[in-house]
Amino acid sequence: MAQSQKDYSSISPSAKSLLLMKGYTDIPYAKETAALMQGSEVFGLSFDEQDFWFWIRVMHFEARYWSIDQLLKQTDCKNILELSSGYSLRGLDLCITDDTIHYIDTDLPEVIATKQDMINHLQLANEAKGKFELLPLNAMDATAFENTASRFNAKPLAIVNEGLLMYLNIDEKKQLCKSIHSTLKKHGGYWITADVYVKRSAEMTAELPQSKSEATFFQQHNIEENKFDSYPAAEAFFKEQGFELVKEATINYAGLSVMPHLLKIMPEQVRNSKEPPPKIQATWMLKAV
Repeated sequence: MAQSQKDYSSISPSAKSLLLMKGYTDIPYAKETAALMQGSEVFGLSFDEQDFWFWIRVMHFEARYWSIDQLLKQTDCKNILELSSGYSLRGLDLCITDDTIHYIDTDLPEVIATKQDMINHLQLANEAKGKFELLPLNAMDATAFENTASRFNAKPLAIVNEGLLMYLNIDEKKQLCKSIHSTLKKHGGYWITADVYVKRSAEMTAELPQSKSEATFFQQHNIEENKFDSYPAAEAFFKEQGFELVKEATINYAGLSVMPHLLKIMPEQVRNSKEPPPKIQATWMLKAV
């Protein structure tokens, strides 16, 4: 298949907005890196109002972050490749506490450059006991993907990502799956993806507040259309690409740092509802078969 010539750099503003939201959580280094982020927030999110929907968003992204860590711990993989990591410092945090880990943290060049500046400013580079590499990578470049994965030793590899697949159409998803499948067949290990998003119903879409700039961004990148039709459809897709669903992360919402803020302003009807909130996303551990 020919290499994609699509310009993925237009996705980068979402990484900034995500970091600013994570700055309200206990995710490692999120507060510190969010404080260093320069320039305006392009989506017009309600950071000043901090209403119910604001904290719901923050809760979602905090839960998504920890869901990857939960499954990572269950793999016991010491080689970890993160795709499109944005401004997350998951890899550096793991390498600071574990000298047996080799973590390669990747994203597009401009994001990596900004992240490196943040790491330098916070003087974190020398704290890593494990092997931490921060490298530019377009995950859709199959040759670059293979070259990056070849930096690991022969032990099993965990490939992780959050916030990538919803930017890819079906053919692009298949292209990425091909690279990941080939790599895991060679190294062994697992793919942990937090990007199993299903399409919202019309009612859910109408209920969710969204700024004009955010709505434009979603339309520009066809985010809703790129989501899976259902969880069975997602599992069928991955099966067609040669993957087996091994495990799904379970979220301990009570343990999230954002919950006290959310509970303070939760509407009474939501607090007293017997219905669980709609499930719009799952984090899966997949194995290449």
